[in-house]
Amino acid sequence: MAQTSGLLRDALANAFRSPANLFRGNRKETFWALKDVSLEVQEGEVLGLIGRNGSGKTTLLKILSRITRPTHGWAEIHGRVGSLLEVGTGFHPELTGRENAFLSGAILGMTKQEIARKFDEIVAFAELEKFIETAVKHYSSGMYVRLAFAVAAHLEPEILLVDEVLAVGDIRFQKKCLGKMGDVARAGRTVILVSHQLNQIRRLCNRVLWIDGGAVKREGPTATTVSAYEEEMSASRDDDERAVAGIAQFLRWQLMGENRLEDHALPHEGELAVSFLVRVNQPIHSAQHGIGLYDQERHLIWGNAADSVSLDPGLHEFRYKIAGMPLRPGVYSWRVTLWDGEARIDDWECSPPMKVVTVPVTHYKDEWAGFLNIPSELKIVPVAMNVIGPSPQSRTE
Repeated sequence: MAQTSGLLRDALANAFRSPANLFRGNRKETFWALKDVSLEVQEGEVLGLIGRNGSGKTTLLKILSRITRPTHGWAEIHGRVGSLLEVGTGFHPELTGRENAFLSGAILGMTKQEIARKFDEIVAFAELEKFIETAVKHYSSGMYVRLAFAVAAHLEPEILLVDEVLAVGDIRFQKKCLGKMGDVARAGRTVILVSHQLNQIRRLCNRVLWIDGGAVKREGPTATTVSAYEEEMSASRDDDERAVAGIAQFLRWQLMGENRLEDHALPHEGELAVSFLVRVNQPIHSAQHGIGLYDQERHLIWGNAADSVSLDPGLHEFRYKIAGMPLRPGVYSWRVTLWDGEARIDDWECSPPMKVVTVPVTHYKDEWAGFLNIPSELKIVPVAMNVIGPSPQSRTE
């Protein structure tokens, strides 16, 4: 809700800027960060919250953390809550890391003895042994996040709320935090995670809530909800044709053949056929062409190259057929290039991205599923004990 000062000087200044405001009265515009959001999270469940920036995810976590009071409605929570919302929340800048750890534990309802028992483990996880007696106002944002996460995760809350703060830390520590959140979930505690890193959501969450414009747009299993979100985000990108300039330029790309759902969506496994349209303005002699397929984390899934490419002016299609590309569901991007020695002719991050909407057939957690969606068959067959010989502990007299 927008707020204005009640001082006379501010009212007069506002009147001089816009005299019509004198006759409009003091009208306030109401903005609902969340409206009609209803959800229930079971004990031991890992729930992911996804959505655009400003959709209301953080506001929801602040309500659950008792930081923000809802205008209407209520939140009923059973269990001790540990929250890691944003850098700066919950720590006193003048206190040392040690003092803040004990303060946070006391706020969670833990005794001094309980905190002391976990303290060394917290410091080791945060990797702050040399700085634990330093006031946290002197910490970098990365140090702050390491300590805040270590405290929130190790003081054994029944409910752990985590916002997009892990993006501040380095990649190695992010992986460490994800592993710890997995441990918390496996211990039967409840985790609610907000993240724009959809691989983190896929890896950790059993169920996902998609919030858009302060309301629940979709709720359901992780795989289907995240795929629907990725599809909408991809459709909202600008996929206009590129303006032609220079010696040559790639214009657009599309999937070919029957093994496709639409021009940029692949529904199932099998042969992958794709074409890239390029307009050549000047003759090209002996150029180098490269192609790569990337996942959302910019891992190179597949790549190839061709040398001695010669093209006359006009339109040309670069057509690829790949005999089997068993990709997991998600959003992928193509990159195509043309080089003349050390001189770049064109280097295009293709738009729109390619959506793969096949049904996953590997492990339900991304952590163990790998890059490829390869089906398998398991048979468990009884084996006679005499096949493997006598037990190592047995001996003959």
